[in-house]
Amino acid sequence: MTTTEVLNDLFFIERGYLNANHLVFRSENPILIDTGYIADFKDTALLIDSLGVNLQDTQLIVTTHCHCDHIGGNHAIQKMSGCNIIQHELGKYFIETGNDQATWWGYFNQAAEFFTPTGSLQDGQNLPIGPHRFEVIYTPGHAADGIVLYNREARLLISSDALWEYDMAVHAVRIEGSAAVYNTKKSLQRLSQLDVETVCPGHGSLFTDFKGALDRAQKRIQRFLDEPERVGDDVLKKIMVYTLLMKHKVRVDEFFSLLLEAVWFRETVDYYFKGKYKDKYRETLEALCDKGVVENRGNFLYTTVKP
Repeated sequence: MTTTEVLNDLFFIERGYLNANHLVFRSENPILIDTGYIADFKDTALLIDSLGVNLQDTQLIVTTHCHCDHIGGNHAIQKMSGCNIIQHELGKYFIETGNDQATWWGYFNQAAEFFTPTGSLQDGQNLPIGPHRFEVIYTPGHAADGIVLYNREARLLISSDALWEYDMAVHAVRIEGSAAVYNTKKSLQRLSQLDVETVCPGHGSLFTDFKGALDRAQKRIQRFLDEPERVGDDVLKKIMVYTLLMKHKVRVDEFFSLLLEAVWFRETVDYYFKGKYKDKYRETLEALCDKGVVENRGNFLYTTVKP
């Protein structure tokens, strides 16, 4: 975990794969952008406290989208501070209606808590974070309610999960809609019009090779469009790793049964791979083990990915 001051008193906190990165504007009335994953909220609180920020003083949380790895601290922080929480109007609707599918925790068997949205954001809106001005840009695809924040003066992009440096966020088409992959293509095209020097992604380190990352993402999304089964493989690999992160470890002889009980696993294999559950499980697990992403230690499966 690393902390970097990207603008005056605006700090980027790099987490891992289970916890989304987040940002903190340090002031008497702090502003947070995303809040990590609920299971690691104590670590989130300690990281924010290390910046000299008291969570009880939080004035505002800006949520880039309502997936559970980005909203994990929202409820607890709002409860202790009474802060406002704003997000794209579609995400606000999801939260207000208790949609645990759009928020992923019902679909992927993850942990989260609902909170109380107090305002919504629209595409093109100007959003002040202290003295810093950000443009809200709607970027559906990975998340139907996804937004990024762009500071034109500093050429700083808070890209959330719309753009990572070397990888791409998962596309759960069953939740985000059949146009999700195509929407990502359009969102990337829109981002390509920006002049960006520094990117604060939702996962991974800060990076400056905006054009390189964008080119890699655009090529990959085109492959997804040309060969839809690649989307299914990506979902299986990423959510299997997510499951191991959440469980910490799983017995080798129990992992397949655990996955088979999950709606997301069955639906993904049904949709892309004609219901070949055992075959896709073995193929995916072997690929993850070959890459060193998953290890078998004493008949237990672990992931080497940092949470």
